[in-house]
Amino acid sequence: MSKRILLAAGGTGGHMFPAQALAERLKSQGWEIALMTDVRGLKHAGRIPASEKIEVEAATISPRHPIKAMSGVLKLTKGVRSAKTFIKKWKPDIVVGFGGYPAFPALRAAQSLGVPTILHEQNAVLGRVNRVFAKKAHHVVSGFEVLQKLPEGANWTVIGNPLRADVLAASARAYKVPRKNINILIVGGSLGARLLSEVMPQAIALLPQELRERLNVVQQTRKESLAFAVKTYADAGVKAECAPFFDDIETHLASAHYIVARAGASSVSEIMVMGLPSLLVPLAIAMDDHQNVNALPLKNLGAADILPEFEFTSERVKTILMERLNDSTWLKNASQSAISAGKPDAARALAELVVATV
Repeated sequence: MSKRILLAAGGTGGHMFPAQALAERLKSQGWEIALMTDVRGLKHAGRIPASEKIEVEAATISPRHPIKAMSGVLKLTKGVRSAKTFIKKWKPDIVVGFGGYPAFPALRAAQSLGVPTILHEQNAVLGRVNRVFAKKAHHVVSGFEVLQKLPEGANWTVIGNPLRADVLAASARAYKVPRKNINILIVGGSLGARLLSEVMPQAIALLPQELRERLNVVQQTRKESLAFAVKTYADAGVKAECAPFFDDIETHLASAHYIVARAGASSVSEIMVMGLPSLLVPLAIAMDDHQNVNALPLKNLGAADILPEFEFTSERVKTILMERLNDSTWLKNASQSAISAGKPDAARALAELVVATV
C-alpha cells in the first residue's frame, strides 16, 4: 500500500511552491498526496499532484484586534475539527506543514492524534504558526543557515528551500557576464509591489542613453501600474516586457544578468541557485522583518545590495545600477558567490527526511 502525506500550507506562493516541490518528488516515488490550504492557496495548487485538496478558512489571530482574534479562534477551531475528521478518514502517514495560518488546523489535528509532523520554514525567522508546533514536531527544517525565533528544544535541521522542478532545470545553465545586451529581471512580489512597479521604470529612465540602449527589461508589474511602466520605458527608449505575472518565470531567471526583487524566501533561494547578482528590497511590513534577514547571506557574500524601502528612490536605484551593471568583474564574482550559497538538493533532502520519519 502506498504511503500517504498530507501537506499543509498557507495561501501564498512562498508557502505553496516548496510544498509543490516536495509533492513532485514524493509523487514520483509512488506516494499519495493530499493538500490542505485556504482559497488563496488553491489558486497556486494547480500543479501540485494531490488527489485530495481540502480548503480551510484562513484566520489570522492578532492581539491588537480582539474581535477579529475571537473570530479567528472560532475559524481555527472549526478548521481543526475538519482536519481531524479528514485525518481519521484518509489516514496519512505524516503531515508536513509549510507555515501560514491555513496550516494550523492540520498540524494541530495531527499532533493531537499522534501523526508524525515535520515543519518546513522557508524564511530565516520562524513563522508564528510554526513556532506553535515546533517543540512537538519530529523535525523543524529551514531554508537558511540562520533560524531566528526557534523554541529551545526543537529538533532543527538546515536543508534549504525546495524549488520547483522547472526552476531547477533552468538553473543548469552557466551564468555569462553580459558583453553587449544586459537582461534585467524585476519581480515585485504580491505585496507592496507598487514600489518596484513604479520606481524601477523611473530609475532606468534616468540612466545614460548608452546604457539604456543595451538593456532588455522584463518586469512583473501590477495591473494598476502597467500602463505607466510601459510608457516610461518606451519614452526612455528601453526594450521592456511588462506583465502582472509570468507563467514561465524560470525562463526569465535563466536569461537574466541581474535581478531586482523582494527578499521573500523563494525569491532569494531561486536567486542563489541561479547565481544571479541582485538588488534586494525587503518588504518593510514583513512579519519580524524576516525579508531583511533572508537577504543578509547574499549581501554578506558580496552577491547583492540591500536597499530598504525608505531609500528606494529612482535616483538611488539609478546610482546602484550604474555601478553594478558597468562592472563585469563584480557581476561575475557576485554570480559565483550566490551559487555557493544555493541548495539545489533541498527537495530531495526533504523527501528523504519524510521517508525516514514514517
